[in-house]
Amino acid sequence: MSLSLKQAAERLGIGHRTLMQRMRDKGLLDKHNLPANPEMTKAFLVTREGRWFHEKHGMQYKRTTRVTDVGIHWLAKQLGIERPAPPAVADPREVA
Repeated sequence: MSLSLKQAAERLGIGHRTLMQRMRDKGLLDKHNLPANPEMTKAFLVTREGRWFHEKHGMQYKRTTRVTDVGIHWLAKQLGIERPAPPAVADPREVA
Protein backbone atom coordinates (compact mmCIF):
# COMPACT_ATOMS: atom_id res chain seq x y z
CA MET A 1 0.00 0.00 0.00
CA SER A 2 1.16 3.54 -0.61
CA LEU A 3 0.05 7.03 0.37
CA SER A 4 -0.18 10.20 -1.68
CA LEU A 5 2.18 13.02 -0.71
CA LYS A 6 -0.82 14.82 0.79
CA GLN A 7 -1.69 11.82 2.99
CA ALA A 8 1.97 11.40 3.96
CA ALA A 9 2.16 15.07 4.94
CA GLU A 10 -0.92 14.68 7.16
CA ARG A 11 0.73 11.74 8.93
CA LEU A 12 3.89 13.79 9.42
CA GLY A 13 1.92 16.76 10.72
CA ILE A 14 2.91 19.27 8.02
CA GLY A 15 1.27 20.67 4.90
CA HIS A 16 1.72 18.82 1.62
CA ARG A 17 3.26 21.81 -0.16
CA THR A 18 5.74 22.19 2.68
CA LEU A 19 6.53 18.47 2.45
CA MET A 20 7.15 18.66 -1.29
CA GLN A 21 9.37 21.75 -0.92
CA ARG A 22 11.44 20.11 1.82
CA MET A 23 11.76 16.94 -0.25
CA ARG A 24 12.94 18.98 -3.28
CA ASP A 25 15.41 20.91 -1.08
CA LYS A 26 16.78 17.61 0.25
CA GLY A 27 17.11 16.23 -3.31
CA LEU A 28 14.47 13.51 -2.90
CA LEU A 29 12.14 14.94 -5.57
CA ASP A 30 12.88 16.52 -8.94
CA LYS A 31 11.22 19.67 -10.28
CA HIS A 32 8.18 17.60 -11.39
CA ASN A 33 7.75 16.17 -7.85
CA LEU A 34 8.85 12.71 -8.99
CA PRO A 35 11.57 10.70 -7.17
CA ALA A 36 14.93 12.23 -8.07
CA ASN A 37 16.73 8.90 -7.69
CA PRO A 38 14.12 6.16 -8.11
CA GLU A 39 16.59 3.26 -7.87
CA MET A 40 17.88 4.31 -4.45
CA THR A 41 14.49 5.25 -2.99
CA LYS A 42 12.28 2.56 -4.55
CA ALA A 43 11.53 0.98 -1.15
CA PHE A 44 10.25 4.32 0.16
CA LEU A 45 9.01 6.38 -2.81
CA VAL A 46 7.15 4.86 -5.76
CA THR A 47 5.64 6.34 -8.90
CA ARG A 48 2.06 5.66 -9.91
CA GLU A 49 1.12 6.16 -13.52
CA GLY A 50 -2.35 6.93 -14.78
CA ARG A 51 -3.84 7.66 -18.17
CA TRP A 52 -7.12 8.79 -19.61
CA PHE A 53 -8.51 9.89 -22.94
CA HIS A 54 -9.42 13.52 -23.51
CA GLU A 55 -11.73 14.28 -26.45
CA LYS A 56 -9.79 17.34 -27.59
CA HIS A 57 -6.22 16.48 -26.61
CA GLY A 58 -6.18 12.69 -27.00
CA MET A 59 -4.49 10.31 -24.56
CA GLN A 60 -3.27 12.04 -21.39
CA TYR A 61 -0.67 10.60 -19.01
CA LYS A 62 -0.04 11.46 -15.37
CA ARG A 63 2.71 10.33 -12.99
CA THR A 64 2.54 10.91 -9.24
CA THR A 65 4.85 10.11 -6.35
CA ARG A 66 3.55 7.89 -3.56
CA VAL A 67 5.12 7.09 -0.18
CA THR A 68 5.19 3.46 0.94
CA ASP A 69 4.25 2.44 4.48
CA VAL A 70 7.91 1.99 5.46
CA GLY A 71 8.68 5.26 3.67
CA ILE A 72 6.84 7.37 6.26
CA HIS A 73 9.39 6.67 9.00
CA TRP A 74 12.27 6.99 6.52
CA LEU A 75 10.94 10.30 5.21
CA ALA A 76 10.52 11.72 8.72
CA LYS A 77 14.14 10.78 9.46
CA GLN A 78 15.41 12.26 6.17
CA LEU A 79 13.64 15.56 6.77
CA GLY A 80 14.31 15.75 10.52
CA ILE A 81 10.62 15.63 11.47
CA GLU A 82 9.97 14.49 15.02
CA ARG A 83 7.01 12.16 15.13
CA PRO A 84 5.25 11.86 18.47
CA ALA A 85 4.97 8.37 19.88
CA PRO A 86 1.48 6.89 19.83
CA PRO A 87 -0.39 7.23 23.12
CA ALA A 88 0.12 4.45 25.62
CA VAL A 89 -2.73 1.98 25.86
CA ALA A 90 -3.51 0.46 29.23
CA ASP A 91 -3.10 -3.29 29.39
CA PRO A 92 -6.50 -4.78 30.30
CA ARG A 93 -4.76 -7.65 32.10
CA GLU A 94 -3.39 -5.29 34.74
CA VAL A 95 -5.55 -5.18 37.83
CA ALA A 96 -5.10 -2.48 40.42
